[in-house]
Amino acid sequence: MKFRTLTLVTAMMFAVPAIPLQTAAQEKPHNKPRHHHYKLIDLGTFGGPQSYVNIPPSSYAQVLNNGGVATGWADTSVPDPFPNFCFNPDCFISHAFQWHEGEITDLRALPNGASSSSAWITSNGLTAGASQNGQIDPLIPGFPEVRAVLWTDGNIADLGTLEGGYESAATAVNNQGMVVGLSINTIPDPFPIVDGGASQGLGYQTRAFLSLNGTMEDLGTLGTGTDATAYLINEKGQVAGDSFTDQTSTTSLCGTNVPRQDPFFWDSEHGMIDVGTLGGVCGFAFALNTRGQVVGQSDLSGDQQAHAFVWDPNQTKPRDLGTFGGKNSVALANNDAGHVTGWAALPGDKSIRAFLWKDGKKTNLGALHNDGCSQGYSLNSSDQVVGSSIKGCDFVHLSASTAFLWEKGEGIVDLNTLVSPGSDLHLATEGTINDRGEIAGIGVLPNGDEHAFLLIPCSEEQGSSDDCEGGDGDIATATQDHPAAVPQSRVVAPNISAARSTGRRALRAGMAHRFRTPTTR
Repeated sequence: MKFRTLTLVTAMMFAVPAIPLQTAAQEKPHNKPRHHHYKLIDLGTFGGPQSYVNIPPSSYAQVLNNGGVATGWADTSVPDPFPNFCFNPDCFISHAFQWHEGEITDLRALPNGASSSSAWITSNGLTAGASQNGQIDPLIPGFPEVRAVLWTDGNIADLGTLEGGYESAATAVNNQGMVVGLSINTIPDPFPIVDGGASQGLGYQTRAFLSLNGTMEDLGTLGTGTDATAYLINEKGQVAGDSFTDQTSTTSLCGTNVPRQDPFFWDSEHGMIDVGTLGGVCGFAFALNTRGQVVGQSDLSGDQQAHAFVWDPNQTKPRDLGTFGGKNSVALANNDAGHVTGWAALPGDKSIRAFLWKDGKKTNLGALHNDGCSQGYSLNSSDQVVGSSIKGCDFVHLSASTAFLWEKGEGIVDLNTLVSPGSDLHLATEGTINDRGEIAGIGVLPNGDEHAFLLIPCSEEQGSSDDCEGGDGDIATATQDHPAAVPQSRVVAPNISAARSTGRRALRAGMAHRFRTPTTR
């Protein structure tokens, strides 16, 4: 796989460790944690084995809005008609869905298309994603065409492609109906930013697009680069993504023998602006807030390690957020206050920890049950952070992950202890926590099937009901691994670990599923 692109509709990212050293006094465990208990809703399937939501590591994806509407996609019982290019790993046809107040709506696919998936939902219910259209790509034998789509009030619209191409995918949308994503054209590209691998042969240029009212605009590229991808848009219509900056082959966390790549920021007044890197030849944008602040990951000079960064339009270059004494870090999400979560390596680079960066300082959020690794994926306006704690740093098997919630003053807690004990679903990882404290993510059943889930905080009145009778929420079982926040000035930056799999967005034959690598999910 060449490059961090998206799984042709979900922008999934893989990153690695790092942040400032130093540990200080550990927080004392609470005797009586005050975390909410939650009502657990298994979002189920359309008759098939699995369901999904767009989750990090990747560019942040809003799969749950502040109105409590969730979006994802779910298997039907019908086998995928394209077994050589399955839309999902389990090779069943799947459809995008919306869930709201106990009702699930099948958003279906384009006419004659088999599968669809969603990537983002706005506060007014617009949903962006991708769908097969029933056609076969004439440039790739047997490959089913995939198109960027927008669902409005349950109705699907094909957003088309740029420059006569046959593949596109929508990654984000705002309340005005401005949609961003990527479109593959028909110009052969020796360094395709979207490459499904030799067997799939997606060897064509990719361009970032902005679509509004049926018109798709090419946002261009940086420098002399030939490829770009857009992943994020805010309510001001500002866009963030990644672009090649030249056509010179390099080796970095972007891959082997690919051009230099920088994150970009775009607005209608200035066009595409180069966010820059921390000195290396590869960088990625992972989240964008309403203030225009971009967070992500960048190589340092020498391209042997990568650090989390934050940038805003008033800066000339990104700010290095450092590590916890290891070599690498990544920033995966930010809120409108400019606070950031992600994960970073500890000294020795054998463990990583979720962090919250706020007011120039990073706080290590710890890990559960003596797990070796943890990652922060999403935070809301109250600085509640959700993520995964990973047993044995096993990034291959989702069953090794445990979903956590971190709150200031309460520490880290296993979300499985805050729901009624009747479900077989192990809550493994989250995608979004909204400002109401509701959480969307993916859990694992005993047979290994994965299901999307939603957690709704219980009110005091509901606390004694069957659905809301949670466990003990005993955070004393969590590893109390919370060093004091370390100022940015203490950043150090050594060498990237060979076992990293950072910054790759994998396009899997046009499939909109979460793609895993041995070191990240």
